[in-house]
Amino acid sequence: MGILGTIIIGFLAGIIAKFLTPGSNEPSGFILTTILGIVGAFVATYLGQAMGWYGPGEGAGLIGAVVGAVIVLVVWAMFSNRRSSV
Repeated sequence: MGILGTIIIGFLAGIIAKFLTPGSNEPSGFILTTILGIVGAFVATYLGQAMGWYGPGEGAGLIGAVVGAVIVLVVWAMFSNRRSSV
């Protein structure tokens, strides 16, 4: 279930993160939402391993992936606001 499970959890995390973060400069569409969630899962896994929350080979679950996706959305909004104001 490895890659398929990551895609499913990533998609769910992307949807939840889009509902939690307000703003009109967020990516839309099925593919971008899935990519947002997957990137969020990787961000959460990396940060969790760096802080000692997850061991080597352990990944973030749905909650960690949502937190990572929210972080990715906030960074996305910062760069899109900067680009639109230039």
